[in-house]
Amino acid sequence: MGSEVASVVPSSVVQESLKQLERQQELISCCTVLWKELSDHFSTLERGLESRSEALRSKRQSLDASTQCALDSLRHRELSIEGAVDLALAKLEERAAAAEALAVAAAEVEELDIAGKLRSLCTKMDFAGFFDFVVAKRKELELLRTELPVALSDCIDPAKFVLDAISVVFPLDKRTVKSPNDLGWACVMIFESLLLVLADPELGSTRPLVTRCARKRAEEMAKEWKEGLEHRGGFENVKPPDAHTFLQHVVTFGIVDTNDKNLYRRLVISFAWRRQMPKLAISLGLEDSMEDIIEELIDKGHQLDAINFAYEASLQDKFPPISLIQSFLKDLKKSTSASGDSNTSGQAVNSTSRKEQSTIRAAIKCIQDHKLESEFPLESLQKQLETLEKVKVEKKKPAVSSPCSSTGPAKNSTGPANKRTRANHGGPMPPAKAGRTTINACVSSFPTAPAYVRSPSAHTTYSAPPAYPHTVYGSRSPPAIREPYGYPVEEVSHIPLGSTYPSPPMNYPAYGTYHNCGIGGYNNGLAPGYQQAYFR
Repeated sequence: MGSEVASVVPSSVVQESLKQLERQQELISCCTVLWKELSDHFSTLERGLESRSEALRSKRQSLDASTQCALDSLRHRELSIEGAVDLALAKLEERAAAAEALAVAAAEVEELDIAGKLRSLCTKMDFAGFFDFVVAKRKELELLRTELPVALSDCIDPAKFVLDAISVVFPLDKRTVKSPNDLGWACVMIFESLLLVLADPELGSTRPLVTRCARKRAEEMAKEWKEGLEHRGGFENVKPPDAHTFLQHVVTFGIVDTNDKNLYRRLVISFAWRRQMPKLAISLGLEDSMEDIIEELIDKGHQLDAINFAYEASLQDKFPPISLIQSFLKDLKKSTSASGDSNTSGQAVNSTSRKEQSTIRAAIKCIQDHKLESEFPLESLQKQLETLEKVKVEKKKPAVSSPCSSTGPAKNSTGPANKRTRANHGGPMPPAKAGRTTINACVSSFPTAPAYVRSPSAHTTYSAPPAYPHTVYGSRSPPAIREPYGYPVEEVSHIPLGSTYPSPPMNYPAYGTYHNCGIGGYNNGLAPGYQQAYFR
Protein backbone atom coordinates (compact mmCIF):
# COMPACT_ATOMS: atom_id res chain seq x y z
CA MET A 1 0.00 0.00 0.00
CA GLY A 2 2.86 2.38 0.88
CA SER A 3 4.64 1.58 -2.34
CA GLU A 4 1.53 2.40 -4.26
CA VAL A 5 1.22 5.79 -2.54
CA ALA A 6 4.88 6.51 -3.17
CA SER A 7 4.47 5.63 -6.80
CA VAL A 8 1.42 7.87 -7.10
CA VAL A 9 3.07 11.02 -5.35
CA PRO A 10 6.18 12.13 -7.17
CA SER A 11 9.35 12.88 -5.17
CA SER A 12 9.57 16.43 -6.47
CA VAL A 13 6.27 17.29 -4.85
CA VAL A 14 7.46 15.91 -1.55
CA GLN A 15 10.68 17.90 -1.68
CA GLU A 16 8.77 21.06 -2.55
CA SER A 17 6.43 20.48 0.39
CA LEU A 18 9.38 20.05 2.74
CA LYS A 19 10.97 23.27 1.52
CA GLN A 20 7.71 25.10 2.04
CA LEU A 21 7.47 23.73 5.56
CA GLU A 22 11.03 24.96 6.30
CA ARG A 23 10.18 28.44 5.03
CA GLN A 24 7.10 28.51 7.22
CA GLN A 25 9.20 27.43 10.18
CA GLU A 26 11.77 30.18 9.54
CA LEU A 27 8.97 32.74 9.21
CA ILE A 28 7.42 31.60 12.48
CA SER A 29 10.78 31.78 14.30
CA CYS A 30 11.48 35.23 12.81
CA CYS A 31 8.07 36.45 13.91
CA THR A 32 8.73 35.02 17.36
CA VAL A 33 12.04 36.85 17.67
CA LEU A 34 10.50 40.07 16.38
CA TRP A 35 7.62 39.76 18.78
CA LYS A 36 10.02 39.23 21.65
CA GLU A 37 12.06 42.30 20.67
CA LEU A 38 8.93 44.40 20.40
CA SER A 39 7.67 43.10 23.71
CA ASP A 40 10.99 43.94 25.40
CA HIS A 41 11.02 47.39 23.80
CA PHE A 42 7.52 48.20 24.98
CA SER A 43 8.33 46.84 28.43
CA THR A 44 11.35 49.15 28.58
CA LEU A 45 9.26 52.11 27.50
CA GLU A 46 6.68 51.25 30.10
CA ARG A 47 9.28 51.04 32.86
CA GLY A 48 10.81 54.35 31.74
CA LEU A 49 7.42 56.04 31.77
CA GLU A 50 6.72 54.64 35.21
CA SER A 51 10.06 55.86 36.58
CA ARG A 52 9.56 59.31 35.05
CA SER A 53 6.06 59.46 36.40
CA GLU A 54 7.37 58.51 39.84
CA ALA A 55 10.11 61.19 39.61
CA LEU A 56 7.59 63.81 38.57
CA ARG A 57 5.28 62.69 41.35
CA SER A 58 8.04 62.94 43.98
CA LYS A 59 9.17 66.29 42.60
CA ARG A 60 5.62 67.57 42.72
CA GLN A 61 5.32 66.43 46.32
CA SER A 62 8.63 68.13 47.14
CA LEU A 63 7.50 71.33 45.46
CA ASP A 64 4.19 71.18 47.28
CA ALA A 65 6.03 70.73 50.57
CA SER A 66 8.46 73.59 49.86
CA THR A 67 5.60 75.80 48.72
CA GLN A 68 3.67 75.04 51.87
CA CYS A 69 6.78 75.70 53.95
CA ALA A 70 7.31 79.04 52.17
CA LEU A 71 3.67 79.98 52.71
CA ASP A 72 3.92 79.07 56.38
CA SER A 73 7.09 81.14 56.67
CA LEU A 74 5.45 84.13 55.01
CA ARG A 75 2.43 83.76 57.27
CA HIS A 76 4.72 83.52 60.28
CA ARG A 77 6.64 86.61 59.13
CA GLU A 78 3.41 88.50 58.68
CA LEU A 79 2.21 87.60 62.15
CA SER A 80 5.58 88.45 63.70
CA ILE A 81 5.77 91.96 62.22
CA GLU A 82 3.74 93.55 64.98
CA GLY A 83 5.79 91.83 67.67
CA ALA A 84 9.05 92.82 65.94
CA VAL A 85 7.94 96.47 65.84
CA ASP A 86 7.03 96.42 69.53
CA LEU A 87 10.36 94.79 70.33
CA ALA A 88 12.25 97.40 68.27
CA LEU A 89 10.49 100.26 70.08
CA ALA A 90 11.23 98.68 73.46
CA LYS A 91 14.89 98.25 72.52
CA LEU A 92 15.04 101.85 71.34
CA GLU A 93 13.85 103.15 74.69
CA GLU A 94 16.14 100.78 76.54
CA ARG A 95 19.18 101.81 74.50
CA ALA A 96 18.41 105.50 74.94
CA ALA A 97 18.28 105.05 78.71
CA ALA A 98 21.45 102.95 78.66
CA ALA A 99 23.21 105.61 76.58
CA GLU A 100 22.38 108.31 79.10
CA ALA A 101 23.52 106.16 82.01
CA LEU A 102 26.73 105.15 80.29
CA ALA A 103 27.51 108.73 79.29
CA VAL A 104 27.24 109.78 82.94
CA ALA A 105 29.40 106.83 84.03
CA ALA A 106 32.00 107.53 81.33
CA ALA A 107 32.29 111.13 82.48
CA GLU A 108 33.17 109.91 85.98
CA VAL A 109 35.63 107.23 84.85
CA GLU A 110 38.58 108.45 82.80
CA GLU A 111 39.98 105.10 81.64
CA LEU A 112 37.78 102.22 80.46
CA ASP A 113 38.61 98.71 79.39
CA ILE A 114 37.95 97.46 75.86
CA ALA A 115 34.37 96.42 76.59
CA GLY A 116 33.56 99.71 78.31
CA LYS A 117 35.21 101.77 75.60
CA LEU A 118 33.30 99.95 72.86
CA ARG A 119 29.99 100.40 74.65
CA SER A 120 30.74 104.07 75.25
CA LEU A 121 31.52 104.69 71.56
CA CYS A 122 28.42 102.77 70.42
CA THR A 123 26.02 104.51 72.79
CA LYS A 124 27.37 107.90 71.71
CA MET A 125 27.13 106.80 68.04
CA ASP A 126 30.77 107.84 67.55
CA PHE A 127 31.32 105.72 64.43
CA ALA A 128 34.68 107.28 63.48
CA GLY A 129 36.17 106.70 66.92
CA PHE A 130 34.63 103.22 66.99
CA PHE A 131 36.29 102.13 63.75
CA ASP A 132 39.66 103.60 64.72
CA PHE A 133 39.47 101.86 68.09
CA VAL A 134 38.71 98.48 66.50
CA VAL A 135 41.62 98.87 64.08
CA ALA A 136 43.96 99.86 66.91
CA LYS A 137 43.04 96.73 68.91
CA ARG A 138 43.87 94.23 66.20
CA LYS A 139 46.10 92.22 68.53
CA GLU A 140 43.07 91.43 70.73
CA LEU A 141 40.85 89.90 68.06
CA GLU A 142 39.22 87.28 70.29
CA LEU A 143 38.20 89.84 72.87
CA LEU A 144 36.88 92.15 70.15
CA ARG A 145 34.90 89.33 68.59
CA THR A 146 33.29 88.62 71.95
CA GLU A 147 32.53 92.21 72.95
CA LEU A 148 31.46 93.70 69.61
CA PRO A 149 27.94 92.16 69.49
CA VAL A 150 27.31 93.33 73.06
CA ALA A 151 28.50 96.84 72.28
CA LEU A 152 26.61 97.11 68.98
CA SER A 153 23.38 96.07 70.68
CA ASP A 154 23.60 99.34 72.65
CA CYS A 155 23.40 101.44 69.46
CA ILE A 156 20.15 103.22 68.77
CA ASP A 157 20.43 102.21 65.09
CA PRO A 158 23.15 99.52 64.74
CA ALA A 159 22.80 99.18 60.96
CA LYS A 160 23.26 102.89 60.30
CA PHE A 161 26.09 103.07 62.82
CA VAL A 162 28.05 100.26 61.09
CA LEU A 163 27.45 101.69 57.62
CA ASP A 164 28.81 105.04 58.77
CA ALA A 165 31.79 103.38 60.45
CA ILE A 166 32.96 101.30 57.48
CA SER A 167 32.15 103.90 54.82
CA VAL A 168 35.72 105.22 55.00
CA VAL A 169 37.08 101.99 53.46
CA PHE A 170 34.05 100.30 51.87
CA PRO A 171 32.95 100.20 49.09
CA LEU A 172 35.94 102.39 48.15
CA ASP A 173 38.94 103.32 50.26
CA LYS A 174 38.61 107.10 50.81
CA ARG A 175 41.59 107.51 53.15
CA THR A 176 44.30 109.95 52.13
CA VAL A 177 47.00 108.01 54.00
CA LYS A 178 46.38 104.30 53.57
CA SER A 179 48.26 102.89 56.51
CA PRO A 180 47.60 100.08 57.14
CA ASN A 181 46.45 99.14 53.66
CA ASP A 182 44.25 96.17 54.52
CA LEU A 183 41.31 96.86 56.82
CA GLY A 184 39.04 94.19 55.37
CA TRP A 185 39.46 92.07 58.50
CA ALA A 186 37.91 94.84 60.61
CA CYS A 187 34.95 95.26 58.24
CA VAL A 188 34.29 91.50 58.15
CA MET A 189 34.44 91.18 61.94
CA ILE A 190 32.08 94.15 62.42
CA PHE A 191 29.64 92.72 59.85
CA GLU A 192 29.68 89.31 61.53
CA SER A 193 28.97 90.90 64.91
CA LEU A 194 26.21 93.05 63.42
CA LEU A 195 24.56 89.95 61.92
CA LEU A 196 23.97 88.62 65.44
CA VAL A 197 22.51 91.95 66.56
CA LEU A 198 20.15 92.33 63.60
CA ALA A 199 18.83 88.76 63.72
CA ASP A 200 15.09 88.47 64.18
CA PRO A 201 14.24 87.00 67.61
CA GLU A 202 11.85 84.48 66.00
CA LEU A 203 13.22 83.91 62.46
CA GLY A 204 16.89 84.35 63.24
CA SER A 205 19.44 85.70 60.75
CA THR A 206 17.23 84.77 57.79
CA ARG A 207 15.40 88.07 58.38
CA PRO A 208 17.67 90.84 59.66
CA LEU A 209 15.85 93.71 61.33
CA VAL A 210 17.12 96.52 59.11
CA THR A 211 15.30 99.76 58.50
CA ARG A 212 14.26 100.62 54.98
CA CYS A 213 16.72 103.52 54.76
CA ALA A 214 19.61 101.39 55.95
CA ARG A 215 18.75 98.59 53.53
CA LYS A 216 18.56 101.00 50.60
CA ARG A 217 21.91 102.52 51.54
CA ALA A 218 23.46 99.05 51.82
CA GLU A 219 22.19 98.19 48.34
CA GLU A 220 23.71 101.38 46.93
CA MET A 221 27.06 100.56 48.55
CA ALA A 222 27.00 97.04 47.09
CA LYS A 223 26.19 98.45 43.66
CA GLU A 224 29.03 100.96 43.95
CA TRP A 225 31.45 98.14 44.83
CA LYS A 226 30.42 96.14 41.76
CA GLU A 227 30.79 99.18 39.51
CA GLY A 228 34.19 99.98 40.97
CA LEU A 229 35.30 96.41 40.31
CA GLU A 230 35.75 97.20 36.63
CA HIS A 231 37.81 100.32 37.37
CA ARG A 232 40.11 98.31 39.64
CA GLY A 233 41.11 95.93 36.85
CA GLY A 234 38.20 93.53 36.70
CA PHE A 235 37.38 90.37 38.58
CA GLU A 236 40.89 88.93 38.21
CA ASN A 237 42.48 91.76 40.24
CA VAL A 238 40.08 91.81 43.17
CA LYS A 239 41.78 91.38 46.54
CA PRO A 240 40.62 88.63 48.93
CA PRO A 241 39.73 91.01 51.82
CA ASP A 242 37.67 93.21 49.49
CA ALA A 243 35.74 90.26 48.07
CA HIS A 244 35.13 88.82 51.53
CA THR A 245 33.91 92.18 52.82
CA PHE A 246 31.50 92.53 49.90
CA LEU A 247 30.00 89.05 50.37
CA GLN A 248 29.64 89.49 54.14
CA HIS A 249 28.06 92.92 53.56
CA VAL A 250 25.44 91.38 51.27
CA VAL A 251 24.62 88.61 53.74
CA THR A 252 24.54 90.83 56.83
CA PHE A 253 22.01 93.30 55.42
CA GLY A 254 19.94 90.66 53.62
CA ILE A 255 20.37 92.17 50.15
CA VAL A 256 21.23 89.00 48.20
CA ASP A 257 20.37 89.56 44.53
CA THR A 258 19.45 86.50 42.48
CA ASN A 259 20.81 88.22 39.38
CA ASP A 260 24.28 88.33 40.96
CA LYS A 261 24.51 84.64 41.82
CA ASN A 262 27.08 84.07 39.09
CA LEU A 263 29.26 86.80 40.64
CA TYR A 264 28.81 85.30 44.10
CA ARG A 265 29.78 81.87 42.79
CA ARG A 266 32.96 83.14 41.12
CA LEU A 267 34.02 84.99 44.24
CA VAL A 268 33.34 82.00 46.49
CA ILE A 269 35.34 79.62 44.28
CA SER A 270 38.22 82.06 43.86
CA PHE A 271 38.62 82.54 47.61
CA ALA A 272 37.38 79.17 48.82
CA TRP A 273 40.42 78.85 51.10
CA ARG A 274 39.03 81.48 53.48
CA ARG A 275 37.43 79.94 56.54
CA GLN A 276 34.00 81.64 56.27
CA MET A 277 33.39 80.92 52.57
CA PRO A 278 31.38 77.67 52.96
CA LYS A 279 28.89 79.34 55.32
CA LEU A 280 28.72 82.42 53.10
CA ALA A 281 27.99 80.23 50.08
CA ILE A 282 24.92 78.79 51.83
CA SER A 283 23.78 82.23 53.00
CA LEU A 284 24.17 83.61 49.46
CA GLY A 285 21.67 81.08 48.14
CA LEU A 286 24.20 78.78 46.44
CA GLU A 287 23.06 75.59 48.18
CA ASP A 288 21.71 74.23 44.87
CA SER A 289 25.13 74.74 43.24
CA MET A 290 27.24 73.25 46.04
CA GLU A 291 27.87 69.98 44.20
CA ASP A 292 29.14 71.83 41.14
CA ILE A 293 31.29 74.09 43.33
CA ILE A 294 32.84 71.10 45.11
CA GLU A 295 33.56 69.31 41.84
CA GLU A 296 35.20 72.44 40.42
CA LEU A 297 37.38 72.77 43.52
CA ILE A 298 38.45 69.13 43.18
CA ASP A 299 39.31 69.63 39.52
CA LYS A 300 41.50 72.60 40.48
CA GLY A 301 43.38 70.53 43.08
CA HIS A 302 41.78 72.23 46.11
CA GLN A 303 40.62 69.06 47.81
CA LEU A 304 40.84 70.41 51.36
CA ASP A 305 38.58 73.34 50.48
CA ALA A 306 36.19 70.90 48.82
CA ILE A 307 36.03 68.92 52.09
CA ASN A 308 35.02 72.05 54.03
CA PHE A 309 32.28 72.83 51.51
CA ALA A 310 31.08 69.22 51.54
CA TYR A 311 30.69 69.23 55.33
CA GLU A 312 28.89 72.57 55.28
CA ALA A 313 26.40 71.29 52.68
CA SER A 314 26.13 67.78 54.30
CA LEU A 315 27.55 66.19 51.14
CA GLN A 316 30.42 64.28 52.76
CA ASP A 317 28.78 60.97 51.80
CA LYS A 318 28.89 61.89 48.12
CA PHE A 319 32.40 63.36 48.40
CA PRO A 320 34.27 61.10 50.87
CA PRO A 321 36.82 63.23 52.75
CA ILE A 322 39.39 60.43 53.21
CA SER A 323 39.71 59.82 49.48
CA LEU A 324 40.00 63.56 48.87
CA ILE A 325 42.78 63.88 51.46
CA GLN A 326 44.64 60.96 49.90
CA SER A 327 44.29 62.54 46.47
CA PHE A 328 45.56 65.84 47.86
CA LEU A 329 48.65 64.22 49.40
CA LYS A 330 49.28 62.26 46.22
CA ASP A 331 49.27 65.46 44.16
CA LEU A 332 51.63 67.03 46.69
CA LYS A 333 54.03 64.11 46.38
CA LYS A 334 54.00 64.37 42.59
CA SER A 335 54.71 68.09 42.59
CA THR A 336 57.48 67.67 45.18
CA SER A 337 59.18 64.86 43.26
CA ALA A 338 58.92 66.84 40.01
CA SER A 339 60.55 69.90 41.60
CA GLY A 340 63.23 67.71 43.18
CA ASP A 341 64.13 66.04 39.87
CA SER A 342 64.57 69.35 38.05
CA ASN A 343 67.78 71.33 38.28
CA THR A 344 66.62 74.19 40.48
CA SER A 345 68.44 76.70 42.66
CA GLY A 346 68.77 76.48 46.43
CA GLN A 347 66.21 79.23 46.90
CA ALA A 348 63.66 77.33 44.80
CA VAL A 349 64.32 74.16 46.80
CA ASN A 350 63.74 76.06 50.07
CA SER A 351 60.52 77.51 48.69
CA THR A 352 59.34 74.02 47.71
CA SER A 353 60.17 72.72 51.18
CA ARG A 354 58.22 75.53 52.86
CA LYS A 355 55.26 74.90 50.57
CA GLU A 356 55.34 71.20 51.39
CA GLN A 357 55.37 71.93 55.12
CA SER A 358 52.43 74.33 54.87
CA THR A 359 50.35 71.89 52.83
CA ILE A 360 51.02 69.06 55.29
CA ARG A 361 49.99 71.33 58.17
CA ALA A 362 46.82 72.23 56.27
CA ALA A 363 46.01 68.53 55.80
CA ILE A 364 46.58 67.85 59.51
CA LYS A 365 44.33 70.76 60.49
CA CYS A 366 41.59 69.58 58.13
CA ILE A 367 41.70 66.09 59.65
CA GLN A 368 41.56 67.49 63.17
CA ASP A 369 38.76 69.98 62.41
CA HIS A 370 36.49 67.26 61.02
CA LYS A 371 37.61 64.61 63.58
CA LEU A 372 38.90 62.13 61.01
CA GLU A 373 41.83 60.82 63.08
CA SER A 374 40.28 57.37 63.44
CA GLU A 375 39.98 56.97 59.66
CA PHE A 376 43.22 58.74 58.78
CA PRO A 377 45.92 58.50 61.51
CA LEU A 378 48.22 61.49 61.77
CA GLU A 379 51.44 59.65 62.66
CA SER A 380 52.76 59.47 59.11
CA LEU A 381 52.04 63.14 58.38
CA GLN A 382 53.58 64.29 61.67
CA LYS A 383 56.69 62.18 61.03
CA GLN A 384 57.00 63.66 57.53
CA LEU A 385 56.64 67.16 58.96
CA GLU A 386 59.32 66.48 61.59
CA THR A 387 61.69 65.22 58.88
CA LEU A 388 61.22 68.42 56.88
CA GLU A 389 61.80 70.52 60.00
CA LYS A 390 65.05 68.66 60.73
CA VAL A 391 66.27 69.25 57.17
CA LYS A 392 65.42 72.92 57.52
CA VAL A 393 67.37 73.19 60.78
CA GLU A 394 70.37 71.40 59.27
CA LYS A 395 70.45 73.82 56.37
CA LYS A 396 70.42 76.80 58.75
CA LYS A 397 73.56 75.62 60.59
CA PRO A 398 76.57 77.83 59.70
CA ALA A 399 79.38 76.30 57.68
CA VAL A 400 82.80 75.83 59.33
CA SER A 401 85.04 78.70 58.20
CA SER A 402 88.82 78.67 58.04
CA PRO A 403 90.57 81.11 60.44
CA CYS A 404 91.91 84.35 59.01
CA SER A 405 95.67 84.71 59.23
CA SER A 406 97.04 87.81 60.91
CA THR A 407 100.46 87.69 59.19
CA GLY A 408 99.59 87.77 55.54
CA PRO A 409 97.02 86.98 52.85
CA ALA A 410 95.25 83.64 52.72
CA LYS A 411 96.82 80.97 50.55
CA ASN A 412 93.56 79.56 49.31
CA SER A 413 92.65 80.87 45.85
CA THR A 414 89.00 81.19 46.77
CA GLY A 415 89.74 83.31 49.85
CA PRO A 416 88.85 82.66 53.49
CA ALA A 417 85.26 81.87 54.38
CA ASN A 418 84.82 85.04 56.41
CA LYS A 419 85.82 87.32 53.54
CA ARG A 420 82.79 89.05 52.06
CA THR A 421 82.36 91.00 48.87
CA ARG A 422 80.10 93.83 47.87
CA ALA A 423 77.32 92.89 45.47
CA ASN A 424 77.42 95.66 42.88
CA HIS A 425 80.68 97.55 43.38
CA GLY A 426 83.27 94.77 43.15
CA GLY A 427 85.25 95.86 46.21
CA PRO A 428 86.09 93.47 49.06
CA MET A 429 84.47 93.57 52.48
CA PRO A 430 85.91 92.47 55.83
CA PRO A 431 84.33 89.96 58.21
CA ALA A 432 81.14 90.99 59.97
CA LYS A 433 82.97 91.82 63.21
CA ALA A 434 85.94 93.63 61.65
CA GLY A 435 86.84 96.85 63.42
CA ARG A 436 85.30 95.76 66.73
CA THR A 437 88.35 93.88 68.06
CA THR A 438 91.98 93.75 67.11
CA ILE A 439 92.38 90.04 67.75
CA ASN A 440 90.02 88.75 65.05
CA ALA A 441 90.50 91.55 62.54
CA CYS A 442 92.03 90.53 59.21
CA VAL A 443 94.99 92.53 57.93
CA SER A 444 94.07 94.58 54.89
CA SER A 445 96.26 94.78 51.83
CA PHE A 446 95.08 98.33 51.17
CA PRO A 447 96.56 101.44 52.79
CA THR A 448 94.90 103.03 55.77
CA ALA A 449 92.09 105.48 54.99
CA PRO A 450 93.26 109.12 54.91
CA ALA A 451 92.56 111.55 57.67
CA TYR A 452 89.22 113.34 57.61
CA VAL A 453 89.13 116.95 56.50
CA ARG A 454 86.46 119.21 57.80
CA SER A 455 83.99 120.43 55.23
CA PRO A 456 83.69 124.21 54.92
CA SER A 457 79.92 123.91 55.02
CA ALA A 458 79.87 121.74 58.11
CA HIS A 459 78.61 123.22 61.36
CA THR A 460 79.99 120.55 63.68
CA THR A 461 83.54 119.32 64.17
CA TYR A 462 83.81 115.57 63.67
CA SER A 463 86.64 113.59 65.18
CA ALA A 464 88.24 110.88 63.10
CA PRO A 465 86.80 107.45 63.92
CA PRO A 466 89.05 104.40 64.21
CA ALA A 467 90.38 103.15 60.91
CA TYR A 468 88.00 100.45 59.72
CA PRO A 469 89.75 98.64 56.90
CA HIS A 470 86.79 97.99 54.61
CA THR A 471 83.58 98.47 56.60
CA VAL A 472 80.61 99.69 54.53
CA TYR A 473 77.41 100.80 56.24
CA GLY A 474 73.85 100.55 55.11
CA SER A 475 74.13 97.35 53.04
CA ARG A 476 74.13 93.66 53.65
CA SER A 477 76.83 91.52 52.12
CA PRO A 478 75.64 89.31 49.26
CA PRO A 479 75.65 85.53 49.56
CA ALA A 480 78.03 85.13 46.64
CA ILE A 481 81.78 84.78 47.38
CA ARG A 482 84.09 86.66 45.06
CA GLU A 483 87.88 87.07 44.95
CA PRO A 484 88.99 88.52 48.30
CA TYR A 485 91.32 91.01 46.66
CA GLY A 486 90.63 93.92 44.41
CA TYR A 487 92.96 92.75 41.63
CA PRO A 488 92.49 90.39 38.68
CA VAL A 489 93.55 86.78 39.13
CA GLU A 490 96.25 87.11 36.46
CA GLU A 491 98.02 89.88 38.42
CA VAL A 492 97.80 88.07 41.72
CA SER A 493 99.17 84.83 40.26
CA HIS A 494 102.48 86.53 39.32
CA ILE A 495 103.14 87.89 42.81
CA PRO A 496 105.60 85.71 44.74
CA LEU A 497 104.29 84.01 47.83
CA GLY A 498 105.07 85.92 51.00
CA SER A 499 105.52 89.29 49.28
CA THR A 500 103.25 92.25 49.88
CA TYR A 501 100.63 93.36 47.40
CA PRO A 502 101.06 96.66 45.62
CA SER A 503 98.83 99.55 46.46
CA PRO A 504 95.68 99.83 44.38
CA PRO A 505 95.96 102.21 41.42
CA MET A 506 93.56 104.87 42.70
CA ASN A 507 93.51 108.02 44.75
CA TYR A 508 91.17 108.66 47.65
CA PRO A 509 89.71 112.13 47.96
CA ALA A 510 89.45 113.84 51.28
CA TYR A 511 86.33 113.78 53.43
CA GLY A 512 85.36 117.27 52.37
CA THR A 513 85.01 116.25 48.73
CA TYR A 514 82.56 113.51 49.51
CA HIS A 515 80.72 115.69 51.95
CA ASN A 516 80.26 118.52 49.49
CA CYS A 517 79.20 116.17 46.73
CA GLY A 518 76.59 114.57 48.91
CA ILE A 519 78.19 111.10 48.68
CA GLY A 520 79.74 110.68 52.10
CA GLY A 521 79.50 112.39 55.43
CA TYR A 522 77.35 111.70 58.41
CA ASN A 523 74.35 113.43 56.88
CA ASN A 524 73.53 110.46 54.61
CA GLY A 525 74.31 107.64 57.05
CA LEU A 526 77.68 106.58 55.51
CA ALA A 527 81.03 106.94 57.23
CA PRO A 528 83.14 109.52 55.31
CA GLY A 529 86.39 108.98 53.55
CA TYR A 530 85.79 105.50 52.12
CA GLN A 531 87.83 104.16 49.24
CA GLN A 532 86.61 104.96 45.79
CA ALA A 533 86.22 101.29 44.87
CA TYR A 534 83.14 101.05 47.11
CA PHE A 535 81.24 103.72 45.16
CA ARG A 536 81.72 102.32 41.64
